[in-house]
Amino acid sequence: MVVLNGELWNHYRLWHRTGPVLDFPARKPQNGHFPSINLSGSADSMRMRLMLLGGGNALGQALIRLGAEEDIAFLAPRPPENGWTPASLTQLLDDHRPDALVNLAYYFDWFQAESVSEQRLAQQERAVERLAELCQHHQITLVQPSSYRVFDGSRATAYSEKDEPVPLGLRGQALWRIEQSVRAACPQHVLLRFGWLLDESIDGALGRFLTRAEQPQELLLADDRRGNPTPVDDAARVILSVLKQLDCSAPLWGTYHYAGNEATTPLALGQAILAEAGQYRQLAVQAPTPQAHAARPDASEEPQHAVLACKKILHTFGIKPRAWRAGLPPLLDRFYRHG
Repeated sequence: MVVLNGELWNHYRLWHRTGPVLDFPARKPQNGHFPSINLSGSADSMRMRLMLLGGGNALGQALIRLGAEEDIAFLAPRPPENGWTPASLTQLLDDHRPDALVNLAYYFDWFQAESVSEQRLAQQERAVERLAELCQHHQITLVQPSSYRVFDGSRATAYSEKDEPVPLGLRGQALWRIEQSVRAACPQHVLLRFGWLLDESIDGALGRFLTRAEQPQELLLADDRRGNPTPVDDAARVILSVLKQLDCSAPLWGTYHYAGNEATTPLALGQAILAEAGQYRQLAVQAPTPQAHAARPDASEEPQHAVLACKKILHTFGIKPRAWRAGLPPLLDRFYRHG
């Protein structure tokens, strides 16, 4: 069952397990306020009222899909045409005051885009800073993703939450400033740093790799760079697990690392992806070609060593890392089924 309250207008889209199922006509609200949309779910499944920014991207969809399986509902507003701004976020949270907010609004830019402009990142920084202030003002718990990119990759051992971030590129630097602004403005937060996130979007990291593999060309991948592949379903599982424990009024605020089990290289990851993808399509490239990290075009921005230690999230939330290899079959199935 879907419950709809209030006037519906073009800033909202209802998301369900298989993607957007309803687009509402553009109608201005009578009182200038955002309407309320509640996704299906039992009122008893979770005491906290949950809001999700970014319900349309791959991680947001995975989170909604997993939540629906446990009757956990999200208020998932569709962003304004030009994206969230401090003003539109202020109106949104003034009108709807959830108990917890998961901010995946910039997921694609932070985790999947090949590059993001400095101006765009600066706009996102301002929006998240305002979001953190609003969450503190309204006593809303903020769950904010971040990335291994806050580290420079100079150490060969796994990074823990105690290690000092020294980001390399624009994206890592922006994420580190965002983390700092969230900590300063909203003590009631959970920052989740993820490893190499993989999703089924055609223009994401996995999609770009598979598109190139369809052409008869050399496919170069670093063989001396290390990190933790993390399928998007696994990342969604972690976010949902965190929310369920926060729902028990556990004040577990802070920064946590999560990444898929088994550190590997892009070369080995590419080999595993091509082996699995071969079951769905005949690819022109059968195996990637090794290349040194220093020779890669993104070497100045991408950490050479990006392995994350996940002991803190295990000891605090009881969340165990899952093997990323087990997540490849369903990920590739969705990619080719929907692509």
